[in-house]
Amino acid sequence: MTGKRLEGKVAIVTGGASGFGAATASLFVSEGARVLIADLNETLGAQVAATNPDRIVYQKANIAKREGWQQLLQTIDQKFSGKLDIVVNNAGTSYANKPTLDVTEEEFDLTMDVNVKSIFWSVKECVPFMKTCGTAKGGAIINVASIGAMRPRPGLVWYAASKGTVANATKGLAAEYAPIGLRVNSVCPLLAATGLWEKFTGQPDTEENRKKFIGDVPMGRLTDPKDVANAICFLASDEAAFIVGQNLVIDGGKTI
Repeated sequence: MTGKRLEGKVAIVTGGASGFGAATASLFVSEGARVLIADLNETLGAQVAATNPDRIVYQKANIAKREGWQQLLQTIDQKFSGKLDIVVNNAGTSYANKPTLDVTEEEFDLTMDVNVKSIFWSVKECVPFMKTCGTAKGGAIINVASIGAMRPRPGLVWYAASKGTVANATKGLAAEYAPIGLRVNSVCPLLAATGLWEKFTGQPDTEENRKKFIGDVPMGRLTDPKDVANAICFLASDEAAFIVGQNLVIDGGKTI
């Protein structure tokens, strides 16, 4: 295939100020797309947008609320001529790894709101918008789940449950919207080498602990944000035109 894979496409990427989201926005732009990134972190969001101000727009938005999505679509109308081809539901959160009985209701609610309810509102607002603007056929929604959806472990039970919901909903949404040409898939990454190491593993971020964790990964390393961005870009492109309802595991063999 020649040319840029996302030429002329417009995308929303949530959690686009850092990590997987920032890497995805950057790759999308290099492949010809224009991107609206949503994030609560104004400093990092502005920094990502500044890397290519002609093609990336940052907007502060609470994507766990309907109003957040309505505001994003207003920006799509104003900045991108009302065109939307791709939605990447990347924003996510978790509480610190700890015994399940120690998880508070507030931590549970925040995890479910950001990881699950955000996708509920995404679909509720974006699918009708894409139908109206004529991009549902050939459009794509990519959700970011986790290997925790397939391999839950103690310590992050409700986080894994939230990502299991994402993976399950991806399949249901895919079956519902494939007949109109809108493809829904997800990616399920392994932990990346970020500042969230201690929060996710419940262990100090030491060289010894990282080495022990990586020892169970056949590829011998953690996830790089580019690994996830590459998979998302593929699923968003016409190269994946016949791929529907898949939860693509990106884990270097960890879950084998």
